Amino acid sequence: MNEMEYFTFGAEQEDVGTRIDVFLADAMENLSRSGVQKLIEEGHITLNGGRTKANYKLRERDIIDVEVPEVKEVEILPEDIPLDILYEDADVIVVNKPQGMVVHPAPGHTSGTLVNALMFHCGDELSGINGEKRPGIVHRIDKDTSGVLMVAKNDMAHQSLAAQLAEHSITRKYNAVVYNGFTEDEGTVDEPIGRNPQDRKKMAVTQKHSRHAVTHYRVIERMEKFTLIEAQLETGRTHQIRVHMTYIGHPLLGDMVYGPKKQPIHLEGQALHARVLGFIHPRTGEYLEFEAPLPPYFEALLERLRK
Repeated sequence: MNEMEYFTFGAEQEDVGTRIDVFLADAMENLSRSGVQKLIEEGHITLNGGRTKANYKLRERDIIDVEVPEVKEVEILPEDIPLDILYEDADVIVVNKPQGMVVHPAPGHTSGTLVNALMFHCGDELSGINGEKRPGIVHRIDKDTSGVLMVAKNDMAHQSLAAQLAEHSITRKYNAVVYNGFTEDEGTVDEPIGRNPQDRKKMAVTQKHSRHAVTHYRVIERMEKFTLIEAQLETGRTHQIRVHMTYIGHPLLGDMVYGPKKQPIHLEGQALHARVLGFIHPRTGEYLEFEAPLPPYFEALLERLRK
């Protein structure tokens, strides 16, 4: 009997009118539209607790539950990997993820991930909502992005934090080094993001099957050919900062996916650091905010660019 992974999605105002199969294919990394349709036919996807059809058009506040049958290829094991813990209590744990670490196991990355480290540190004290490969993971940052990440230690905390993400009420501020100078000191990119029609592995600013996305930015430091900025997320779409900055002519230094293929400086990935994360504590109702200082690789890059 196959293991199952479980996911829950809530339709937001900008999703109204989108077909459910299109929505889920965009929302889930490893599922194609035909794969979603097959799961719907087999009854693995329910809408507001009942069966649905692939051509159903979403309404606001629709709740979609997805169970994905999964062949258990490799057991995910706890690993004694050091964690930079910024905060921990019985409900949440906030960590500073290093650049190069994958958040959760995926094909080709079944060990050395943040989840492996969390399983060792927390034991069974992680939310089970997102399945055994993503215990406790409410949101994620890319492998090559460093910085603050929150993890849920029980289902109550997971549901609270997920709801705050859906409501865009969580504070998320990033630092990035981008190409080119700005004439203005701050601005906002309000452009929808969806799968790139030419390459589904990439995201793009597109009107087709896209979701509302807003990034606020301000200039921190101007250098000869590059600029250090702060980017604050109002929404949290996949690769949002990277896509939005490329769209306005300021791709991230080191970004081989959305930036120039020939980079002037060799980096292990895009120069992007999740510096600040703030949220309402699920149990106490208190607003908490955490900051991870720029890591050594980022500081060294800035020193090099200032010369």
